[in-house]
Amino acid sequence: MIPEDNRFESDPTDVLPDDPGLPAGWVAEAPDGTDAATVARLTELLRGHERAGRGWAGSGEDEVLVEVSDHGLAMRENLVVRDPDGLIRAWGSVHDRAEGRMLFVHVVDRDVDERLADRCSDVLFEWAEAQARSVGAARGLSVQQIDTGAFADDERQHAWLADAGFDRVRTWWQMSRSVEAAEAELVPDPARWERQGVVFRLVERSGDGMPDVADLRAVHEVLEGAFTDHFNSAEETFQEFIHRLREDPGHRWDHWWLAEIVDGGGDPEPAGALVGTVSESATGPDGSYVSYLGVLESARGRGVATGLLRTIIADAAGRGRDRVGLEVDADSPTGADGLYVAMGWGTKYVTESWHKDVTVG
Repeated sequence: MIPEDNRFESDPTDVLPDDPGLPAGWVAEAPDGTDAATVARLTELLRGHERAGRGWAGSGEDEVLVEVSDHGLAMRENLVVRDPDGLIRAWGSVHDRAEGRMLFVHVVDRDVDERLADRCSDVLFEWAEAQARSVGAARGLSVQQIDTGAFADDERQHAWLADAGFDRVRTWWQMSRSVEAAEAELVPDPARWERQGVVFRLVERSGDGMPDVADLRAVHEVLEGAFTDHFNSAEETFQEFIHRLREDPGHRWDHWWLAEIVDGGGDPEPAGALVGTVSESATGPDGSYVSYLGVLESARGRGVATGLLRTIIADAAGRGRDRVGLEVDADSPTGADGLYVAMGWGTKYVTESWHKDVTVG
């Protein structure tokens, strides 16, 4: 459930020591997400972090607003570190993602000298661990996981994470596939088509454009079931799932598909689901992105994943987009990477998951 009150501590003074060890004139405080200058500065920091870690920046203000807006703060808290001139030099964000799993964003200005950067990093980690204890206690847990990420080539971030007691636990391939206009014909109609007893269709929507709740629940149930054998799977309530996915700047209801088995003579049985988003571009065509693709174990081997992927490719081509992106676990138990490579995806860059378990009591 989405709590009425945020499970985190909103006042940094409640979770940081009286003297966090910052130099004179430096302060750690909660940012004002309604202030345009603050959002612009956080965007600048995030883009600098991306450029240093993978060679190019892709985020914009929409990605920052997911973390700091009033809507985002229902499940998040943020901390910034300012220098004596008031300039934000570091930013942390914690996200109450699901029971037992707290996501952590850790960004430090690349232009700060090493000593000050190290201290800013320490403050972010101290704050995040305190927030992990807070959210873990509110959920009645004895141990709370902190889950954060790093680009595979970001050695500065790796050193900080290791020193703070985090373990590198997983590698992820960020893959992309080009799309040609002719691929709009890959499937008869991305809105609905059928092959060998499997129907692939968009989730149904009413006249006001809102989706059918039964279809959304079917998508949620399929994804929960499909990922039970995947790395770090954490049960997420339906309300948490919908709230989180609607926060994505690329969210569109007409990018959600269900695959149903219809050859049994009874009611259609949900077997697979794909949640797609829009990857907007300021310099060229937009792309599509596969946020989630799951197939129930009972339906594997029937071409469900291939059919859903062909559907989003055809949909992207029909919209004039030039690519479809996705993320795949380098150690996926289903061997999904083989399917993606066979269908034309290639690795664009690599990211990592780093975890730390924090004792709550």
